[in-house]
Amino acid sequence: MALRALWLLKHDPAAVLFSRRYPTVEIRAETFNGSTHVPVPSDSTFLKALLLELRLVDDHIFVEHRDTCTRINHSSVYSVRTEGGDLWPVLAFQKSGLIYACLPLVEETLEPRPPLLTVSGLSQGLALLLGIVDYISPSRKNEAEMTAKIGQLRNLLIQACPLGTPLNTNIRSLNSSFDDIQEMPTDENQPAWRSSTYKGKPQVNVCITEKVKCMQYDKRDVVDMWQVYGAVNCKCDIEGSAPNVTLSLNLPTNGPPLQDIVVHHCVTSVDPAMLMSSSAEPLDDSVYNGPYKFPFIPPSDSFNLCYYTSQVPVPPILGCYQLIEEGSQLKITVNLKLHESIKNSFEYCEARIPFFNRGPIAQLEYKVSYGQLDLSREKSLLVWIIGQKFPKSLEVSLTGTVSFGTAGKEHPTDYVCTGNTAYVKLYFRIPDFTLTGCYVDQHSIQIFAPGKPKITASGELISSDYYIWNSKAPAPMLYKTLLD
Repeated sequence: MALRALWLLKHDPAAVLFSRRYPTVEIRAETFNGSTHVPVPSDSTFLKALLLELRLVDDHIFVEHRDTCTRINHSSVYSVRTEGGDLWPVLAFQKSGLIYACLPLVEETLEPRPPLLTVSGLSQGLALLLGIVDYISPSRKNEAEMTAKIGQLRNLLIQACPLGTPLNTNIRSLNSSFDDIQEMPTDENQPAWRSSTYKGKPQVNVCITEKVKCMQYDKRDVVDMWQVYGAVNCKCDIEGSAPNVTLSLNLPTNGPPLQDIVVHHCVTSVDPAMLMSSSAEPLDDSVYNGPYKFPFIPPSDSFNLCYYTSQVPVPPILGCYQLIEEGSQLKITVNLKLHESIKNSFEYCEARIPFFNRGPIAQLEYKVSYGQLDLSREKSLLVWIIGQKFPKSLEVSLTGTVSFGTAGKEHPTDYVCTGNTAYVKLYFRIPDFTLTGCYVDQHSIQIFAPGKPKITASGELISSDYYIWNSKAPAPMLYKTLLD
């Protein structure tokens, strides 16, 4: 997991704002790649070649090695043609007028090219580039401030990516003073991910964020699908170079087990049984269901201790959407029901009903049982604001008829939502609640450091790609059940 080189570039006008090469990693690349090794070109040569590859120059000209049908790129990883050969894998993307790029080390021969998933440096390189984006972006409108920040990057990368190995991708948390870097304590027990030590009253903040994805069809021959994805974020302000913390996640009785668990590299040990459960396999009584204990040495800044999935028995909001044509109008009906087990207290809850491949909404008649309905400025989207609570019945409904004007280029199109294929997308957040029931027992958090810590634990449930498809038309689906 190392980088051969890193660049910060500008397209208009073309310029190299920053570059960093790692000669020791380049030597390793020559050894691993053997005869397939391609050297890193000069900055000006690389800039010219990358702009051509990204189609930022000569985009109106057919360039065979770039534009041929056999080279359709589905990722941000590119093969950049240079005099010495094709430089691969170059990770590059644009953000706010700047181009962020790096060249990870591939620890094997480059012919044939190994699968991207086996190049471990890609994920680390992306994390480092995103950290630089987060550091640079706030100053984009102030040229002088941005120039100053770019000037500090070299010192910051000494801490974040020493000798080409990304250790701390949170660039904003680092100190740009080289003097301070020299004076950092050299405790042999301090792990690399603790870039600084905290002084003050110990505090631990834990937040469980669960996101629920859902596809509902309201059809007899199609199975509705939903999945919960969780992340446990921690911020531990604790004195010491290597403080030990143990945190446990608990589930209610008969709660669905956590699956597909992935832990942060700061976790020092884990029960193998926790990692065995996979969402790709059916649940049975032998699946480990907690408590999930994580001993770890926390990084200096906020981090995600673990990720997980879970197969909950029901989605939080059940819905039905019907859209049918009646002459020149569309008749729509939307029914939503909050499941009784869900906390009826939202920060926000709204249903968005888009209309693709049609003109602007010219006429709208509707009736809502609860909340309010708004029409977007471009007149192609209905926003049903349900608010912070469902009514006592836990059910809400919307009925209406819609007619459209003449379609123009400014109105949204979609290749999936043709004809009457349409959806309602839900957006909501429920604070202090998790769909799995997963929680952190504050009394079970063990901190092996002096002082009584202040512990704060919270949770939240957020919708993510929560779709309810028109039951009166075809819809994209994950799979169909086989009926006799």
